[in-house]
Amino acid sequence: MRPTLDDLEILARQAGVLLRAGYGRAHTIASKSHAIDLVTETDRRSEAFLLESIRRRWPGHSILAEESGAHDGDAHRWYVDPLDGTVNFAHGVPIFSVSIAYAEAGVVQLGVVYDPMRDECFAAGRGQGAFLNGQPLRVSATASLAKALLVTGFPYDTWTNPDNNLDHFARFAVRSHGVRRLGSAALDLCYVAAGRFDGYWEIRLKPWDVAAGGLIAAEAGALVTNLQGGEDYLSPPQSIVAANAALHAQMLAVLRGEA
Repeated sequence: MRPTLDDLEILARQAGVLLRAGYGRAHTIASKSHAIDLVTETDRRSEAFLLESIRRRWPGHSILAEESGAHDGDAHRWYVDPLDGTVNFAHGVPIFSVSIAYAEAGVVQLGVVYDPMRDECFAAGRGQGAFLNGQPLRVSATASLAKALLVTGFPYDTWTNPDNNLDHFARFAVRSHGVRRLGSAALDLCYVAAGRFDGYWEIRLKPWDVAAGGLIAAEAGALVTNLQGGEDYLSPPQSIVAANAALHAQMLAVLRGEA
């Protein structure tokens, strides 16, 4: 009953077809918990396809999905983000992805993130390495924060919650080559895995945002933790830092106000 990495890649690519078909069209857009937390009919269509496919082939598995929440089952758990980067998608910005992870007994074993606009499929199996369209990935060797290009994101309640990451953004902006914001946490982690970015951090995420990307980054050589340096970045309150070991330590120091 255990899926393979190929199974996850096929699912992600098939969902990506739905996203490509919906991209650039007029959408029915609704807000969820906050005014900038959007959902479109394409999110729901992609999730419905993924949930139906998982239930059909792996009945009894539990699923945690962005739009429909938790679906109870056994110790085999799927983390599904059918469209990571909905704000970009809704505005016609071609930076978004499908993210799927599979875990056993609370440990993520497989992860795939697919960017349908660039046809880039990032994938990793625990202990098996990380790959982009079949080619091995490795994080950058940048060891100095002053030479690093970083990426981050902001929580949906940025307008109302003072703990909104803007303070961290400002500190990193004057200590690094620059800080980018793409709008897809899953792709942020994959870009760290590919060495395109040197480091990534974010606060108040959801497990489906980072379950797949976190494994991919780790299998590419990144140290992936929460903001306290702990291994668990999937449990509330979710936060994440990913970079090579040398840079990770410097990033934690900045986040703790020690540098």
